[in-house]
Amino acid sequence: EVQLVESGGGLVQAGGSLRLSCKASGFTFDDYAIGWFRQAPGKEREGVSCIDSSVGSTRTWYTDSVKGRFTISSDNAKNTMYLQMNSLKPEDTAVYYCAADEFCNNAWPRRGKFLEIWGQGTEVTVSS
Repeated sequence: EVQLVESGGGLVQAGGSLRLSCKASGFTFDDYAIGWFRQAPGKEREGVSCIDSSVGSTRTWYTDSVKGRFTISSDNAKNTMYLQMNSLKPEDTAVYYCAADEFCNNAWPRRGKFLEIWGQGTEVTVSS
């Protein structure tokens, strides 16, 4: 069964940190780009970050609002991708979903509607 399972969400104060994990199973992790979307209450889904280690060198992308604060990484041996989130802000509050795609580039935010492999989501709440 093709599956992505997120973990690591929670409640944190502004300025704090969380590390989200996304563990993949049922498909060849190395062959895919993996990344994150988030959806805040009442807002549209937003592409956050992605990583692609399948092309010989690692390629990453971040949305502007998280650059310098979030770091995406992957451990192919563990079929797991991580999102280290530092200096969290209340506007980072959302449900975070990981997803798999063929590519990781600046088109990631627009790719969401085409993606078929999604996790169930993990909730991040940042209090002010």
